[in-house]
Amino acid sequence: MTAFWTEPDFDEHEMVHFVHDRASGLTAIIAVHSSHLGPGAGGTRFWHYPNPKDGLRDALRLSRGMSYKNAMAGLPMGGGKAVILADKAKTKTPEMLAAFGDAVEALGGRYVTAEDVGMSEADMVALASRTAHVSGLPADGEDAAGGDPGPFTAIGIYHGIKAAVRHKLGKDSVADVHVAVQGTGSVGGGVARLLAKDGAKLTLADIHADRAEALAAELGGKAVDADAIMSVACDVFSPNALGAILDEEGIARLDTPIVAGGANNQLARAHHGQLLFERGILFAPDYVINAGGIISVATEYLARRDGTPGDINEVRKRLAQIPGRLEEIWQESDVSKTSPDVVADRMAQKLIGR
Repeated sequence: MTAFWTEPDFDEHEMVHFVHDRASGLTAIIAVHSSHLGPGAGGTRFWHYPNPKDGLRDALRLSRGMSYKNAMAGLPMGGGKAVILADKAKTKTPEMLAAFGDAVEALGGRYVTAEDVGMSEADMVALASRTAHVSGLPADGEDAAGGDPGPFTAIGIYHGIKAAVRHKLGKDSVADVHVAVQGTGSVGGGVARLLAKDGAKLTLADIHADRAEALAAELGGKAVDADAIMSVACDVFSPNALGAILDEEGIARLDTPIVAGGANNQLARAHHGQLLFERGILFAPDYVINAGGIISVATEYLARRDGTPGDINEVRKRLAQIPGRLEEIWQESDVSKTSPDVVADRMAQKLIGR
């Protein structure tokens, strides 16, 4: 694993830091892709990887995605990501969190962390006792930024889905629009609830079938098996679980004109965006539509760093800009006959000086 520069997902990353603390059992990877716009910012993922190289792959891909996401969101932050390599039981201890917090602090602010898969607001509080370079902490009042970024991610995706429906289907409302939601956790569940309020027709799936069934019952939708959701005939397929699902097989299964969801790195490889484009499927680049969480996290962190409370109204203002960014990408895609993911990548690369 030390020869990370030979990995296909290595993209001239500025730093790939391997952490091992024997006493606590912590093994982690912290990757900073670019600090052109500011410190590398992105959440920590706590996950069991049967092959540790998959953890390295995640760190490399996700940190690059964060560079693009933060740049496209107009944030003065670079791109970073961390993964903690959990055991099969996903054992998480205070000692392990303390060791990870110390590792983040030792980087002197080059990396700023927050919640991601497997990490909670309570975990961020624990990390904050060891490092100042952490965000996603409890909000200090109703008008303050902070707390779990998941709901803000969901709001951004909801705005993005409405923009996609308007661009592709010519509809100003999602009422009666059929959305198939993959993943019903904090983000996917939040997206589904927001869509349901607007009268969307929902089909839901999750690896935890009982969770999808409960949400479907709550919202008047339908639950299907996790392995069936990508084949559902729908107006919008919204992936909100883990990434790399859009490969040759996955794209061939799709029966939808729109893919718009919050999962990171949905395209298994770069050329898969072209496959979607050739099928006439409108794709919302994930790091643009799912920027709500990092908008909240960055607003909170930058304000706290400057000794002021983060303003929730600033978060809402930035969330409302997501549809406009997507529309700009889609319009350029239509004119240039280039897939939206390539258009977005070129915009982001220009912003980070690459």
